[in-house]
Amino acid sequence: MITPAVLNRVVAAALEEDAPWGDLTSTALLPADAAATADLVAREPGVLAGGDVFSAAFALTDPTIVVDLHVADGDAFDAGDVLASVTGPARSLLTAERVALNFTQRLSGIATLTAAYVAAVAGTGVRIVDTRKTTPGLRAFERHAVVAGGGRNHRFSLSDAVMAKDNHLAVLTRGGADLASALRAGLATLPHTTHVVVEVDRVDQIPAVLAGGADTVLLDNFSLPDLREAVALIGGSATVEASGGVSLATVRGIAETGVDVISVGALTHSARALDLGLDLRID
Repeated sequence: MITPAVLNRVVAAALEEDAPWGDLTSTALLPADAAATADLVAREPGVLAGGDVFSAAFALTDPTIVVDLHVADGDAFDAGDVLASVTGPARSLLTAERVALNFTQRLSGIATLTAAYVAAVAGTGVRIVDTRKTTPGLRAFERHAVVAGGGRNHRFSLSDAVMAKDNHLAVLTRGGADLASALRAGLATLPHTTHVVVEVDRVDQIPAVLAGGADTVLLDNFSLPDLREAVALIGGSATVEASGGVSLATVRGIAETGVDVISVGALTHSARALDLGLDLRID
């Protein structure tokens, strides 16, 4: 969910970055009283995300601009579809154009890629989730786009849940400390509501992690046979998450091993911006 405070702060920062002293071109060349209407047009099929962000770019530039969204976040569209219309002073429309498009293209690309992953595992009951591999400052926007594409969100930040990865475990067990005992001692300091995820990269680590109190066991870069063995070993005593090396070509096979969750960093760090354009109509 994108809160109004985050929406306004991030979009305002982008607008300030793009026109720190105003839009020199529009101010110099366009009459102050010129009005225009622009259509947000899809150049390729996809899934929309970022409608509110698109609207905010125009509203924060000029509150007299009217934005009419024709497609809601999460809706699929075809090439040639008009996704939104914007009406107002031509100077203001062109000042906000690039920021509005940058956000909407980026977020719709994430939603479209996520939808492809969700479709690839249809019928398995597996959740496709994102990771913290997001653009700094844009995590709320990008994770909103994942949800628009039918995916789910992982922990939002380091403050939300315990997620002990290989480097944490290396420090925790330095000097030969017992992993299960070390985990239990650390987790005893936490509120009982805290969710605990522990990453493993070998099947033989799993018994100690379960004994240490993991709620979710994250299987990192496991082969398909090892994933099946791990699922059987865990036997429903914890949520099973798979990650590492996940692609559209491999995700179905991973889902069919019986895991509960597949986390995919590519949803946010490798999504291609969708081709959307703002076509201007002069009044």
